[in-house]
Amino acid sequence: MSDIEDTEQGNIINEPMSEALSKRYLAYALSTITARALPDVRDGLKPVQRRILYGMRVLKLDPNGGYRKCAKIVGDVMGNFHPHGDASIYDTMVRLAQDFSVRYRLVDGQGNFGNIDGDSAAAYRYTEARMTDAAELLLDGLNENAVDFRDNYSETDTEPVVLPAGYPNLLANGATGIAVGMATSIPPHNAAEAIDAALLLINNPKTPTEDLLRVMPGPDFPTGGVIVEDKASILDAYETGRGGFRMRARWSVEDLGRGQYQIIVSEIPFQVQKSRLIERLAELIEAKKVPLLADVRDESAEDVRVVLEPRSRTIEPAVLMESLFKVCDLETRFSLNMNVLHKGAPQVMGLRGVLQAYLDHRKEVVVRRAQFRLDKIEKRLHLLDGYLIAYLNIDEVIRIIRYEDHPKDELIKTFALSDIQAEAILNLRLRALRKLEEMELRGEHTKLLEEREEIQKLLGSTKRQWKAVAGLLKDARKVFDPSSELGRRRAGFEDMPEIDLTAALEASTPKEPVTVVLSRQGWIRSLKGHGHDLEATKFKDGDELYLAEEMNSNDKLILMASDGRAFTLAADKLPGGRGHGEPIRLSIELEDSVEIVAMFKFTPDRKRLVASSAGYGFILPEKELESTRKAGKQSVNCAKGAELVVCGTVTGDHIAVIGTNKKLLIFALADLPEMNRGKGVKLQNFKGKDKLADVTSFAAEDGLVAMAGGRQRSFPEWRDWLGKRAQAGKIAPKGFPRSGKF
Repeated sequence: MSDIEDTEQGNIINEPMSEALSKRYLAYALSTITARALPDVRDGLKPVQRRILYGMRVLKLDPNGGYRKCAKIVGDVMGNFHPHGDASIYDTMVRLAQDFSVRYRLVDGQGNFGNIDGDSAAAYRYTEARMTDAAELLLDGLNENAVDFRDNYSETDTEPVVLPAGYPNLLANGATGIAVGMATSIPPHNAAEAIDAALLLINNPKTPTEDLLRVMPGPDFPTGGVIVEDKASILDAYETGRGGFRMRARWSVEDLGRGQYQIIVSEIPFQVQKSRLIERLAELIEAKKVPLLADVRDESAEDVRVVLEPRSRTIEPAVLMESLFKVCDLETRFSLNMNVLHKGAPQVMGLRGVLQAYLDHRKEVVVRRAQFRLDKIEKRLHLLDGYLIAYLNIDEVIRIIRYEDHPKDELIKTFALSDIQAEAILNLRLRALRKLEEMELRGEHTKLLEEREEIQKLLGSTKRQWKAVAGLLKDARKVFDPSSELGRRRAGFEDMPEIDLTAALEASTPKEPVTVVLSRQGWIRSLKGHGHDLEATKFKDGDELYLAEEMNSNDKLILMASDGRAFTLAADKLPGGRGHGEPIRLSIELEDSVEIVAMFKFTPDRKRLVASSAGYGFILPEKELESTRKAGKQSVNCAKGAELVVCGTVTGDHIAVIGTNKKLLIFALADLPEMNRGKGVKLQNFKGKDKLADVTSFAAEDGLVAMAGGRQRSFPEWRDWLGKRAQAGKIAPKGFPRSGKF
């Protein structure tokens, strides 16, 4: 880099690009963290929110006063305190006015301020606003030197560094924000409960979080709903400052008579747009991803009323709702990350830490307000002392004022007054010289002396200071009285219902008989109904029927591949019977060299007899075959060069094995182990190129049966082939099928 000099201004600095970028990016990051995204632990506000409230205070927009145009408020805040564009100020102001966005509104809006469907507010030239009682509590004491002030951005005015905060607003209204490299996410809480927790901490600073949660059990979202997080998780979240809360919509069943019903959703999770939720449910119905739901409609007016119609009256309402909670925003999760500004730096704090930091701030506010009042009292007493001296010596005072050239100096000299006292006496009106006025001044003097004594006791006692903090919090709690509409708890708590959703869905889903058909070339389809004449079923040229299985639409289909893998398909997801279906390899990852050797309905309590061409096999529980992976599940390990040839149902108490050498061996089923997966044990001994052809199981009382020439044939002399597992066996009896298979 070449050295460059600015001969006129001399302000060009020669430094490496990496260092220059690092410094400026760090400055930007720090500005984002401290002046934009993170709330202050003391008043729970971000700078833009604090400036809006202070700007409204300057405009005297009290809760009992008139409304002013939002354009005026935004303009004043932007011009005096927050030079970052009108959009960011108005958007923040709108959110503070929405009762579905903040638990306790800080702005009382008049006009269109948006709705829970996600519609935006009207432009600020049309809307008006003023402060709420909750906002006024945050500002209470601002003109009594309760907090520090600093210069605004242009150094033409001052603004508060933090608000006095008459209640723990950080917890009451929560906060969300994304800074550089960090974020914050604090849910809203019930203000009365938060105050109760703070009062517990005042009484005992070592109160454990568990005791605090007895009076403040968790968040209280403005849109209501039900919190289903377990208590252990909630406790851990509040102790560490990190965690989350699962929220669900509040619903009820509305009886329509004759066994019919519909479900009414009256409260939805926090920060969920109702219109988007209904659109999502409609999309799921159209895509047939919610088989238990027939229809959804919005009947909301001022209150939320979303109607859900079940597909059948036999469906349990709880099962229907559980199925919906899994796939849409009727259930959401609100993350807890109590990352706040504490003493000017970002810090993740637990519940006790947040409350203690707030209480420390309130104690400082109480002391500063008391000191401010004490200073006022001292000044007033000083004046009253002068007035009383004047009343006691009224004739002399009048003489001095009438005849002396410099009455002020003479008053100071004669009665040992201060400059301020003398000036005040000279400014007295004649009608203030009444005897009644003197009595009032003496009464005021006595009261102020008593008040001064109380304040001095307060300033000299930490215990009295905490008592004053508690008293102010109790007064603030009256505004958020839990018996009032504003203060009542909206979000409830419930335990997660114990419902086996998979089994319940299977039981509730309408059952339709279907026949699954797989062709020799690997095309699969589902025909409606049972009892089809499969011989008459049409296939593509050169293709033919390979496997078929009758089942119901809510059943699962198992496909066993020659490499020992098991694949699971849902019957209702298979292509319909029109046309020739679709290639099975579109649904599962099946190599061209691998074939399907068996296809059957999934029955978890059944057992399968599996065997490879190498002569190894075992008993495999059918429940172990289920898989959600498109690549399938490796259930049978086949030796190199071998493949799975048998996957039949286990029946009876004997096993019959036959090889390509036409030798038959029969042994007890008990000799075969049951395994969840593996290679298995040797069933029959082969030499040379001989390998296993087929395996079957049968009951001794039924005897061995095989299909020969299209009809069944019994072999009553089957006991002659009894032996031990892994023997070579003997040549099959006369009349055994030429195919070498049972």
